[in-house]
Amino acid sequence: MTFRPLLLPALGALGIGFAALNPALAQDAAAAAPTVNKGDTAWMLVSTILVILMTIPGLALFYGGLVRTKNMLSVLMQVFAVFSLVGILWVTYGYSLAFTSGGEGLLGSIIGGFDKAFLAGVTTDSTADTFTKGVAIPEFTFIAFQLTFAAITPALIVGAFAERIKFSAVMLFTGLWVTFVYLPIAHMVWFSEGYLFGLGALDFAGGTVVHINSGVAGLIGALLIGKRIGYGRDLLAPHSLTLTFVGACMLWVGWFGFNAGSNLEATGGAALALLNTIVAPCAAGLAWMTVEALAKGKASLLGIASGAVAGLVAITPAAGLSGPMGAIVLGLVAGAVCYFAVTGVKNALGYDDALDVFGIHGVGGIIGAIGTGIVAAPSLGGYGVGEYAIGGQVVTQVIATVVTLVWTGIGSLVLFKIVDAIVGLRVTHDQEREGLDLADHGERAYNY
Repeated sequence: MTFRPLLLPALGALGIGFAALNPALAQDAAAAAPTVNKGDTAWMLVSTILVILMTIPGLALFYGGLVRTKNMLSVLMQVFAVFSLVGILWVTYGYSLAFTSGGEGLLGSIIGGFDKAFLAGVTTDSTADTFTKGVAIPEFTFIAFQLTFAAITPALIVGAFAERIKFSAVMLFTGLWVTFVYLPIAHMVWFSEGYLFGLGALDFAGGTVVHINSGVAGLIGALLIGKRIGYGRDLLAPHSLTLTFVGACMLWVGWFGFNAGSNLEATGGAALALLNTIVAPCAAGLAWMTVEALAKGKASLLGIASGAVAGLVAITPAAGLSGPMGAIVLGLVAGAVCYFAVTGVKNALGYDDALDVFGIHGVGGIIGAIGTGIVAAPSLGGYGVGEYAIGGQVVTQVIATVVTLVWTGIGSLVLFKIVDAIVGLRVTHDQEREGLDLADHGERAYNY
């Protein structure tokens, strides 16, 4: 007869008894094994699905309706393929480089390490309480949620040079850009050892990481690739504002997961972010519509939809930090300023940002990132913590904005040049005239 079956339970019971007698041991045991919060986990799973909805099909349809018929499928394909590629890169090394320690010193504050490459050490029992203010959700949930952010950011970029870039160039650039631009910015802003995080920069859901990042990269790409054939001379009107409207609505619905999900808990903070994600785009859409009506005599559907997206962009970094009244002000400013950026600045400078990625995401992201320093102030109804000084926080926000502008500007320029040298950036003139649907994919969006 063996006593092993009896010995193990006895030792376990003895250990529990000692822990109960020693409060410090009991606290250590509790800290070592946080209990997963099922409500927070359920909310984060839903938020993840919502962000996927805002990308495919939301962003794809929004962009697809804005291009000409002959390029509809190419945009859908680019968004879908970019999402798929980044999903694989994220679980192989992206998550590890963004959300693990890169060691001490400057390098460690810019990029993480490979401790969790290929999701090493991640199991169904591991939690992400480090990133969720001590509230435990499964680490797989956090990984999936952050994957959607990494995927939508390069998908936003493709709108800037739509209708004239090679599909192979899009894919190669995406892989390089996510690795050398997105991951360092995400690490610097959102990881506890990141450079901008250490400065105290506020970015609730991605004003710098997603929107300034993608907007500047899009502008660099549009400048390097050049204007579409006939730009400024021929009519390059959207082929289906109906699809653009449907896509914009899907973007808005999905954005609730984007912003409210970034609270990482199903609490009042998530409810605040959700409410702000309603009122800010409402204000921005009305602002864009009003300015457009005053300038052109008519308010357009494309205008109010574009304004709403600008408001969504601007409130993103402040979603859980601003009061609702501050969110409305931020939306009003973003709607009016982004209108002039799209209709005035772009025309004055003459660059062809096909779907206004910089004018809306870049400019709106800058407004939101810097404006967060103001609207988060408790004295103005915000929810910034600690001894909050508006002036000091605005300076920090400006530093974070400038760092992002410089990092993504230089990084994107170098990477576009590398891609151009390897596969070339632009299709031939004949292929562009034929349309990328047939030239790149051998299909038509519509067969009449």
